[in-house]
Amino acid sequence: MNDKAEAVLAEWEVEEIKRANESGRPPVVFVHGLWLLSSSWQNWRDLFEESGYTTIAPGWPDDPATVEEAREKPEAFAHKMVQQVTDHYLEAIRRLDRAPAVVGHSFGGLIAQKIAGEGAAAVTVSIDNAPFKGVLPLPASSLKSASPVLSNPGNAGKAIALTLDQYKYGWANNLSDEEAEELWTKYHVPTAGAPLFQAAFANFNPFGGETSVDSKNPDRGPLLIIAGAEDHTVPLAITEASYKIQAKNEGVTEIAEIPGRGHTLTIDHGWREVADTALEFVEANLPAD
Repeated sequence: MNDKAEAVLAEWEVEEIKRANESGRPPVVFVHGLWLLSSSWQNWRDLFEESGYTTIAPGWPDDPATVEEAREKPEAFAHKMVQQVTDHYLEAIRRLDRAPAVVGHSFGGLIAQKIAGEGAAAVTVSIDNAPFKGVLPLPASSLKSASPVLSNPGNAGKAIALTLDQYKYGWANNLSDEEAEELWTKYHVPTAGAPLFQAAFANFNPFGGETSVDSKNPDRGPLLIIAGAEDHTVPLAITEASYKIQAKNEGVTEIAEIPGRGHTLTIDHGWREVADTALEFVEANLPAD
């Protein structure tokens, strides 16, 4: 890892890593996706720590500290790219005393699979992952969910927020209007447009592109893909295609479909069912010291 990559970790991220190493417990790294901050993982972190793990949840490079600050300074999200963010997490993992379990959602699920492909994860859980190069389905609901960004090529260099109605369609289509608005108010922040363009056009890039995943690495480790059955942003066609590619790896590869769940499945009222599914896989597959 180069000096530039080492320098990107924020002081609070370094402190989290120090705390994790000093705990002596098996580490779990949480990777958030677009339109969220790392604080969205707090319920999951509490659960995993109560179960004997230590956790870290780095942000994306230069993420604002709070939802309020993120909304006041949306320009902080512009221009972030998939490999830049992946390198940020790889640097955090490099500083851990042992290889961690990695849990990611949406673009964080894609990044978690990239990390696994680098051989840097002991076990990986990828939840409603954004498509990587080679995943061919692009369902209409996924394109509509991404249209607030993809409809304007100029958005590739901007930070874009979703309106409440856009959030209800792409993220909260399975929730009541009241819960959808509550989650949008509590968690939703602007996001970089670039990663969506990178994923949407990856299969037209003969050189691979930043959304490429090394699914063949024998050191990939066990992988679970969790799929929300009613997700508009990442429909089952995407998670199932991801699984079919990853299942060719010699390591343990599983998929778990959660009925009735949309893209908010990590933060809405049913988060615990999803977290328990992830925790069970980690407990069964994380190598003992």
